[in-house]
Amino acid sequence: MNTRKIAIAAVGLAGLLTGTVSAGMAVADPSGTPTYRQLSGVGSDTTQGVMNGLANTITINGQKVIGSYDAVGSANITTKDPATTPGCTMARPNGSGAGRTALSNSLAAGNGCLDFSRSSSLNLAAASPGLTYVPFAVDAVSYAITPTSQIPRKLALTDLKAIYHCDPNYVGTGPNYDITVYLPQSGSGTRSFWESTMGITDADVVAGVYPCIKDTKNGSPVEEHDGRVLDDKSIAPFSIAQYNAQSSQTIADVRGRAILGTIDDVAPNTLNSSFGVKRDVYNVIPTSKIGTAPWSTVFVGSSSLVCQQPNLINEYGFATNANCGDTSKQTP
Repeated sequence: MNTRKIAIAAVGLAGLLTGTVSAGMAVADPSGTPTYRQLSGVGSDTTQGVMNGLANTITINGQKVIGSYDAVGSANITTKDPATTPGCTMARPNGSGAGRTALSNSLAAGNGCLDFSRSSSLNLAAASPGLTYVPFAVDAVSYAITPTSQIPRKLALTDLKAIYHCDPNYVGTGPNYDITVYLPQSGSGTRSFWESTMGITDADVVAGVYPCIKDTKNGSPVEEHDGRVLDDKSIAPFSIAQYNAQSSQTIADVRGRAILGTIDDVAPNTLNSSFGVKRDVYNVIPTSKIGTAPWSTVFVGSSSLVCQQPNLINEYGFATNANCGDTSKQTP
């Protein structure tokens, strides 16, 4: 690493976390009654915790309506009652991209198995039937390292871009690089967002244009927001909302020894509006259902049931979104 370009600085954990969380630990798939819900969704690891919390809070006529299935868990999930909607057992989609694909496939088949998907990135590529990305919260993303890492706890965004471009002044030369540069598994919304922020493309990553980047460890995919993959020579993107929620035991704590780095001298703080690497997070619904209950009741507009839960959204580490419920972001 070129220490002339990166000034090593110590940043304590104090100030990295925001608020306290009182919500109970969420489970991987819908719990309680009814077993099967009107609105079944899959996808993003980043937002699965907060959507589980919303699913356990939001009711219509006293009945839970959101069925949110985690990105990781049992190999298969069943999203609808086999007695009334057969054929809805499927491989569990892992990540925003996989969730969107599963939703699109279900809509194209007209099988009623999926009704929405969770997404931590925006993808307005053509989809048939059309999809609408409905924002409901704001996240921020920083880089994660270990407390004893050789990688500084303060970096400029330009330094991070150099690392993810495999600049030898930062990562050394291959095949045994000084730094292991991680991305989450293929299909991850955080992967897509971080690649865009770093100014690289997934096609180039897959093609090996950036040979220092890895998305597996010991033959297993790197799951997003799992700090246990890190050692003192590695770096990975990490959702700050996820970090906060894990640290307060709102969701399962898989941070390991991970701590968050400071970018451009702004501490990683989801609720800090000046943090530079921010993103909206979304629920993706069929465009044709914008005006149809329960989609419209739960997701659409600032008065939707999701948008009426700012405190719960904050409890899971996210900031509220001024455009919550907006339906302007639609695929062709």
